Amino acid sequence: MTEYQIQPNTRRCAISGRDLRPGEPYYTALLEAGGQFIRQDYSAEAWKGPPQAAFSFWSGRVPNETEPRKPRVDDDLLLECFERLEGQAEPGRVSFRYVVALLLMRRKRLKIEESRIEGEHEVLLLRCVRTGAKHLVVKPGMTEDEMTAVQEEVFKVLGWQ
Repeated sequence: MTEYQIQPNTRRCAISGRDLRPGEPYYTALLEAGGQFIRQDYSAEAWKGPPQAAFSFWSGRVPNETEPRKPRVDDDLLLECFERLEGQAEPGRVSFRYVVALLLMRRKRLKIEESRIEGEHEVLLLRCVRTGAKHLVVKPGMTEDEMTAVQEEVFKVLGWQ
C-alpha cells in the first residue's frame, strides 16, 4: 500500500518561477514520481494543458489574505456522498464521484491501493482509512474544461462557491 502526500499550493508558477498573486487563477497538475505525487502549480498564462504524465489536474484561485477561510468540510458527509454514487454509470455522476474521491484522498480519508486498466478506463482501488472499506473509482478521462466544470459543481455542493 502506498501513502500519497499532496503538498499545499506553492503559490509559485512551475514554469516561470513567478509568485502567484492573491485572487489570481492558477492550475495544478499532480505527477507521480518514485511512488509519490509531485504537485506543480502554474499561472494561467503559463498553463498549456496538463503535462503528458499528469495523474490529475485542477484549477483554482489563490486566496486573498483578507478573504475568510472556506467553511470546514464535513468529511463524513463527503464520504457518504461518495459512497452513494458508487455503482452509478451516468457519466456526470462518474465524473462527480471521481472529483470527490480526489478531494477525499487529499483530506487523507481515502488512500490509493492500486491503479489498473479495465476495458477502456483506468480504475483506482481506494481504501477508506477509517473503515478499511475498498472502493473502485473510474477515472473518467475528462478534458480540462470538463474537470473545471465538475470541480466547480463539487465546490458548489460543498458551499465553497
